[in-house]
Amino acid sequence: MSAVGVETNAYRAGFERFALSRAAAAEPAWLRERRTAAFARFVETGLPGPRDEAWRHTPMTTLTRGRFEPADPQARPAEELLALAPRGQGGIRLVLVNGRLAPELSQLDARGSGVSATSLAGALASEPAPVERWLGRVVDGAGGAFARLNTALAADVAVVRVAPGAILEEPIRIVHVGAGPAGSVAWPRTLVLAGRASECRIVESFASAAGRAALTSVVSELVLEDGARVDRTKLQLEGNEALHVATLAVELGRDAGFTDRSLVLGAGLARDEIEVRFAGAGGECTLNGLFVTDGRRVADTHSVIDHAQPHCSSRELYKGILDQQARGVFNGLVIVRPGAQKTDAWQVNRNLLLSNEALVHSTPQLEILADDVKCRHGSTTGQLDPAALFYLRSRGIGEAEARGLLTWAFASEIVREVPDAAVRALVEERLRARLQGRGALAEAAS
Repeated sequence: MSAVGVETNAYRAGFERFALSRAAAAEPAWLRERRTAAFARFVETGLPGPRDEAWRHTPMTTLTRGRFEPADPQARPAEELLALAPRGQGGIRLVLVNGRLAPELSQLDARGSGVSATSLAGALASEPAPVERWLGRVVDGAGGAFARLNTALAADVAVVRVAPGAILEEPIRIVHVGAGPAGSVAWPRTLVLAGRASECRIVESFASAAGRAALTSVVSELVLEDGARVDRTKLQLEGNEALHVATLAVELGRDAGFTDRSLVLGAGLARDEIEVRFAGAGGECTLNGLFVTDGRRVADTHSVIDHAQPHCSSRELYKGILDQQARGVFNGLVIVRPGAQKTDAWQVNRNLLLSNEALVHSTPQLEILADDVKCRHGSTTGQLDPAALFYLRSRGIGEAEARGLLTWAFASEIVREVPDAAVRALVEERLRARLQGRGALAEAAS
């Protein structure tokens, strides 16, 4: 039997143990059936292999042949890991340790704000209907093998519901922390339901200790009802040995608006799979991202924006900064369905290589099945502009500082648009520490 087959059987054994557990027995029948169906789809398709086109440029050995044991539900993170998560002045704060909500570390009470935040058990006890309607349904068909495993094995879910018409001043902070020994796997999951004409910001962050080779396989499902507006920032700061596979699935109602910023600064392998679907006319979507990687680390983004309704617009800008022997992947697909007239879609990927050994595979794509649309896409990959570098050096700036300034200018288009001041400051600090020419860079970022 192949190593991949052995690992599939290991997941099968894990699912059987979970299905027989006391916690699973207490779940409603519909959830047990949904878990079983997801695992059956996983068994049918298996883990990704070398012939899987979507994983062709992603090193899979550590993902498919690693023997990951379930993360310890009793483990607690060190204080310095919790300190990595940006903090605000107030508002909802959910802390999940190894995929389970930790109430003692969270701030869940926001009476009068129009938002409720709880665990899966809490949501099923208080208001189960929305969870039954949406949990696992937004990502259904969008996620791959690891999303199916998450649906089957996630022991807990952070459930956030924003009331219709509510306008939240403070962001909702969802903090994911990995704790315990290496060789473990956690299945964090979030479900955000934004009511009609509501407005909110979400900051979802990930952290784990340096040198901890563990797998985080996360699924985030967001449902925006008609007229809702959600602004989400994802900050990934896991240790350089970590494996991070994330699926983001979003469904937008009529005239809804969604903005997402993905800031990838950690993990040895970081893969983001994103699918946004317009379920109503007049929606707007903006996807922005920045990854900074070095050594032999890999950052991989696969996105699909599905224009299934007319009069919708999407904007997509992803940037990568790579040094040493790092690898990057961008595969972005915009689909315009028949009848989705007046679609306005724009997609760009730009990458900056700081060494001759760094490499990026960039594949922006358009699939247009309507005739009254405005769509364009593009991709650029290159090194620092020699003319700009010469100009700065001719003004008395040293080479290292000049390179740092130009690299910061490349990244700042994404970073400066982050609305949360705590996140923005943390990212700027990390970039200053990584890039050369700290003096000039610090001045540029101030």
